[in-house]
Amino acid sequence: MMKELSSKRLLDLFLSWSGLILASPLFLFIAICIYLEDRGSVFFQQKRVGKNGKSFTFYKFRSMKIGADRDYPNVQAYEHDPRVTRVGKWLRATAMDELPQLWNIFKGDMSFVGPRALLAHEVEIHSDTSGSDFVKDLFEKRCAVRPGLTGVAQIYAQRDIPRSRKFRYDLFYIRKQSFGFDLKLISLSFWISFVGKWESREDKISRAGRGVRV
Repeated sequence: MMKELSSKRLLDLFLSWSGLILASPLFLFIAICIYLEDRGSVFFQQKRVGKNGKSFTFYKFRSMKIGADRDYPNVQAYEHDPRVTRVGKWLRATAMDELPQLWNIFKGDMSFVGPRALLAHEVEIHSDTSGSDFVKDLFEKRCAVRPGLTGVAQIYAQRDIPRSRKFRYDLFYIRKQSFGFDLKLISLSFWISFVGKWESREDKISRAGRGVRV
């Protein structure tokens, strides 16, 4: 396991540093597009919970209208969300809004692959449609690894399923994680970005459930 984790961190460092350098012209282009649309801030910052429950500052390109996070706090984006800007629609569909997280990965706050980084208030107890309880123990297991830019839940789970079910995808990853599995998930993520399906409410890839049973 230690060998796998070391390889995982080396992969994170290589890809994040390479990405920051190679994507720097794209960073500039996106920043100009965001600013020209409404003259607002380019970046969105938020506190998220990382490995072992440690909080960190999470960075994204701003994809919503000015003040959306203040006027609608803790409201997740939904289909045809009027808060999303015109530039933001493209950014979210291609996951280009996530590019600043390359810095989070380089710093060690995040990994390329892992569970989604959660807000502190998302640690809650509720029941999903199957009637099984989501308990804090699942969250603690989830925090045993660094949160990821992409992951099993992000790729295979449909966007609107209950959060407790998405957590089962995260636990599947924690059990099955390996260097080869990470490479597969990263490759699938590049494909989803290429076809612009990150905001799809349906399966993002064909035969999405193959090899993943939660």
